[in-house]
Amino acid sequence: MIINWKRLSTIVRYSVAYAAITHCTFEYIGDFVLCKGPSMEPTLYTDNVLVTERLTKYWRSYKPGDIVIAVSPTNAKQCVCKRVVAVSGEEVFIAKPQPLEAECSPSAKKKQPVMIKSYVPRGHIWIEGDNKENSCDSRYYGPIPVGLIRSRVVYRVWPLADACGEL
Repeated sequence: MIINWKRLSTIVRYSVAYAAITHCTFEYIGDFVLCKGPSMEPTLYTDNVLVTERLTKYWRSYKPGDIVIAVSPTNAKQCVCKRVVAVSGEEVFIAKPQPLEAECSPSAKKKQPVMIKSYVPRGHIWIEGDNKENSCDSRYYGPIPVGLIRSRVVYRVWPLADACGEL
């Protein structure tokens, strides 16, 4: 068996070049994301495939209504998909936590939560899932730094029936 070293080196060189181009594209321009979990229903469902881009931060700020992929502030190995509700300097209304005794007591009546007005600090955003009853978001861990945002959702490409639909 004769090894053609010239052909092998050409294949290796092209493979390395394509791998570098692919890595840079997914790291700096955009990528595909597979959604998991119910926090963005009915907008996004589990197993939806999204196209995201990472260039927004260079030409404009994130705006309320944008759907972003961010590193979870409670688990750095996990990413979350949430909607931007407020940006730096905007006001948000937060439900004041009730004492644990009031929530656990069977005789206690359910009270409407007391809302507190707060502001999103500079360099942070307030994110929430569209499914308010089943979403762990800024209502629990507060505003997140803009540096935790990995990308902004542009399109849904799967399932095909919902592809390129309004997000």
